[in-house]
Amino acid sequence: MPAYWIGMLSVTNPDKFKGYADRAPAAIAKFGGKMLSRGGQLTNLEGAPPPGRIAIIEFKDVATAKACYDSPEYQEAKRQREGAATAQFFIVEGL
Repeated sequence: MPAYWIGMLSVTNPDKFKGYADRAPAAIAKFGGKMLSRGGQLTNLEGAPPPGRIAIIEFKDVATAKACYDSPEYQEAKRQREGAATAQFFIVEGL
């Protein structure tokens, strides 16, 4: 069953954020992740819109999505994001 990373990010330091943006895609690809959305146009339908950008990444299952997040490669990318953005990430199981 597919699973999705949903990330909501507000970039506060674009120059420093580049370190994350340069490393995260390779970590995601290593686990077969497929980027479905990365900061594209947001059309708000109801309630307050989330701040910043939204990322949606598909994995083959929850275990793989979690393994990617916990991997040394992604954790290194995440360290590069510290002080460059605020973020919320969660995994949603698909149908």
